[in-house]
Amino acid sequence: MLKRTIWKVIVSIVIIIFIIWFNQHYINIKPQAIREWILSFGTFAPIIFIGIYTVRPFLFFPASILSLAAGLAFGSWWGTIYTVIGATLGASLSFFVAKKLGERMIRKSWKGKTTKLRTQLQKNGFAYVLLLRLVPIFPFDFVSYLAGIANVKFVHFLMATWIGIIPGTFAYNFLGSSVVSENQIIIGLAVFVFVIVSLIPIMTNTKIRQKLGLQQKGE
Repeated sequence: MLKRTIWKVIVSIVIIIFIIWFNQHYINIKPQAIREWILSFGTFAPIIFIGIYTVRPFLFFPASILSLAAGLAFGSWWGTIYTVIGATLGASLSFFVAKKLGERMIRKSWKGKTTKLRTQLQKNGFAYVLLLRLVPIFPFDFVSYLAGIANVKFVHFLMATWIGIIPGTFAYNFLGSSVVSENQIIIGLAVFVFVIVSLIPIMTNTKIRQKLGLQQKGE
C-alpha cells in the first residue's frame, strides 16, 4: 500500500512538471493572460464564473481547472467563495437531475460501486456526503448523482457539499492565486498546501472504502 502511494505521488509530480514544461515550450499560456480575460467581464465576471461552474457538470469540463482559474482571477479568498457557490449550485443541479432521471445517470463504469454506497447514503446521507466531499475518493459529479438517486435529503446534501468542498477548493484557489505572485514563500506555501490536500485521498483511500463497505480488510 505504501509503495503504491509513493508511486502515485511520484507520477503526479512528474505529470505536473511535464505540464509546466509543455506549456512553457509549446503552448506558452501566461497566467496573467487568463486572469485578464476573466476580469475583462468587469463586474459581471464573478456572476459569469459562477454560472459556468454551475453548468460545468454537463459540459464535462474539469472542475480543477476552473478552481485554479478562480484563484488566478479573483485571489485565494474571493476565488474560494465564488468557486464554493458555483460548485454547490452545480452539485445541486446534478442532484435534482439524477433524482429525476434515476438509474440512467449512472455510467456503466460506475455500476458496480453503487449498491453498497447507495445503502450507506440512504442510512446517513449527511455524514457520508460530507466524508466523500472532504476526501474525494470518487468523482465529484458521481457523488452528486448517486446522492440524488439514493434520495438523500436535499438540505443534508447541500450542507455536506458546501462544508466538505471548502478545504480542497481553497487549496486549488490558493495555488492558482500564487501563480501570479512574485513571492517565493507564498508560492512554496501554496504548493505545500495543495500537495497535502491532494495526498489525503491517496493515503486514506483504503480506509474510506472499508468504512463504506466497498472493500474488505486486507484487500
